[in-house]
Amino acid sequence: MRRLAARLTAGLVLFALGAAPAAAQSVKQIGTYRDWSAYSATVGGDAVCFAVSKPVEVVPSPDGYTQAYLYVTDRPSEKISNEINLVAGFTLAADQPATLTINGSTFPLFAKDDAAWLEDPAQNANVAGTMRAGTTAVIDATSDKGIKIRETFSLGGATAASKAIDAGC
Repeated sequence: MRRLAARLTAGLVLFALGAAPAAAQSVKQIGTYRDWSAYSATVGGDAVCFAVSKPVEVVPSPDGYTQAYLYVTDRPSEKISNEINLVAGFTLAADQPATLTINGSTFPLFAKDDAAWLEDPAQNANVAGTMRAGTTAVIDATSDKGIKIRETFSLGGATAASKAIDAGC
């Protein structure tokens, strides 16, 4: 259920960022904070708020790359806050490790298709706190074609966007 809700949120991110303008009407932008934006929405009658950012660098750019997003999601009705999720923009190798590194702290990720979550969801609050104190978040992952890819996200504005979703949900 948690993974399904995250996929629905990922769809809302795409809508909110312009992939489907007609559907974007169901998503409300709370604000833009440097490299991050904050949104609120309703999914199945329940409030969902999320902060999202695009990478500042993807090396190398994989074949078929679409767009990557790193986001932090709050779903109060499920008692979920600060859920960290990546939409990679390419298909991830399920049998290869993926990691998120912030300020020298590395967190293993669980990858499925083009998305990744923390292997240990109990670490969400810890990672969100680390993000607020950091300057960049680096995702190291392997594509389904065996290519190692690094996505770097600025954390400029992540604190303000995180506070906005906490207040907006």
